[in-house]
Formats: sequence, C-alpha cells, structure tokens
Amino acid sequence: MDDLPSYQMESSSPSDALEVEQLDVNLYRSKHLWVPRRARGVFGGQVISQALVAAGNCVDQEYALHSLHCYFLLSAAPTPILYHVDRVREGRSYATRAVRAQQNGKTIFIMLCSFQRPEPWQVVAQQPPPQDVPSPEQCEFVYEHNERHLKNQNLTPHVRKYLQDYVEERRASFLSIKRAGIRPSGDGTTYVLYWYKVNGMPQCSKAFQKYILSYISDSHFIGVAQNIAGLNSLKSGRQRLGMMSSLDHSIFFYSDDFDCGDWMLYVIHAPSVGSGRGVVHGRMYTREGKLVAVMTQEGVVRADIRDPSKPAKPKL
Repeated sequence: MDDLPSYQMESSSPSDALEVEQLDVNLYRSKHLWVPRRARGVFGGQVISQALVAAGNCVDQEYALHSLHCYFLLSAAPTPILYHVDRVREGRSYATRAVRAQQNGKTIFIMLCSFQRPEPWQVVAQQPPPQDVPSPEQCEFVYEHNERHLKNQNLTPHVRKYLQDYVEERRASFLSIKRAGIRPSGDGTTYVLYWYKVNGMPQCSKAFQKYILSYISDSHFIGVAQNIAGLNSLKSGRQRLGMMSSLDHSIFFYSDDFDCGDWMLYVIHAPSVGSGRGVVHGRMYTREGKLVAVMTQEGVVRADIRDPSKPAKPKL
C-alpha cells in the first residue's frame, strides 16, 4: 500500500461507485475504487458505502439502516477490497451487522451498522436548519472560486497545478457541491454550509439512497476542521497543512424519505482541533428543511510543524 498511484478516476455514476460482487455467503468484493488526487488512498466515503451495500445484502428488507460507526485503519489501495459481513444480532426491532474490509490479508476498515424495523407512528422532533440560506440556484460551485484564481498570471506552477487538479476533479464528479456560506452563531460556533446533489441518480430503493448519502457525507467534511484551524496546503510556516486523513465516521439516519438526486443542505461545524486531530459534526437536510441524518467524524489534522522534542534533521 505504500506505492499508491497519485490518481485513480472516480466512477462515472453512483451505481458504479457502490457496486460490489458477491463471492460467497457474507463475502463481497469491490469492483470500482477511486483514489482522489493528493489523497493517501481510496476515498473513505466509497469504502463506507460499499461496506453498507454488503451489510444490507445480509439483512431482511423489513429492517432499515439507522446508524453506522466505522474506523479507517489503513489507507486502501486501488486493488479489490474484500468485505466480510458478520451477522452479529437478529432482534425483533433491531439487527446488527459488523463489516471487516481487507486487502492483502490486512484489515483496513471496520464498521458496525444497525438496522431497525421502522416505527413511523412515533413522535418526531428535529433541530431546524439555519435561516435564510441562499438557494442552490443562488450559490456557486466549489470549483468556481479556484477557476477565478487561475486567471492570476502570477501563480507559481505548484499553486496552478493544485487549483487545476481540484477544478478538473470536481467538474468530472457525479457529486455537485455548492458553497452556501459561513454562519457564525451567537454561542461562537461557526457553521459551514454546502449544497450537495448527486447527478445521474438512478431509480433506487430507500436503502440505496442511504448508501449514497453515506458516500457523499465524507466529501469536504473533515476539511472544515482544517479551515477552522486556519491550515492550508498552499500556506507556509505553522499554517501549512501537513496531513489530513479520516480516522472514524458515524452516521445516524432519521428519515427514509429523501432523494440525493435533489439538492440537500449540509451544515457542518468543527468543535475542536488539537493534538494533530480534529472533530466535525454535520447535519444533512432536504431542500424543504427536513433533517435526514446526523454525522460525526474525527480525522488527522496536522500542521506541518516538527515535534520540538525531536532533533532537526541535518540538511545535506
């Protein structure tokens, strides 16, 4: 896994991105894997969603996915991943599945996910979305900011390549993302808002909608912690980003009725960054304001700063 390619194309459709093939009872294998540019390995959201597809195939359809908790243990190479499903528990109301993802005999990812017999007659309450959020039609795509910077003739080759790569990757993706603003709240919390929409979304089950949402929930998520900390790959000194990578990810679903093929509002904030880590919380809403899911992720967020207890390496 140390010789990962610098770039592996994203699948052209959400169906291809999530596709796995069954090899045996409780055993599945990936078919398409995406290594984003400048990433350490396969996109984490794809590993999550493929693991969910495998787990969902091992659960009675009367149960609906309601939560997942996972850890990224090793960077995944763009070679087939094996997903082993353990049918941990079968209850009257809940069923639990564990998924272990392996490459070259090593466990690279583990997940526990829980499925529930829906209880739509129960009480519903939710935190509302932020007020006065501009509509998707009023917002610009995340890559448009970089496109404007590319018109600057004074950019260094490194910066120009960095911006071009981001623009090309986002333009080619089936996931459209628009910036909806940054909102400070009265308690000092800063919220970062995005609109997400999956292009080419197929006619699919409610379960598959959740798998797709799990895929897209990992995009631009831990990056909010990087931004709150003032880190950037293009900066220098203590503000230069040294490393950013997901450690774990959790999702709690509170609706079975949504469409990732329509614009959805992602509200994200980062409560803390420290000790080379950052944690982010997110809420995903439909365009009409219904809360669909709540997410949490912790990741490595390191500034390019040397440990003062270690001697500096001599320059030759």
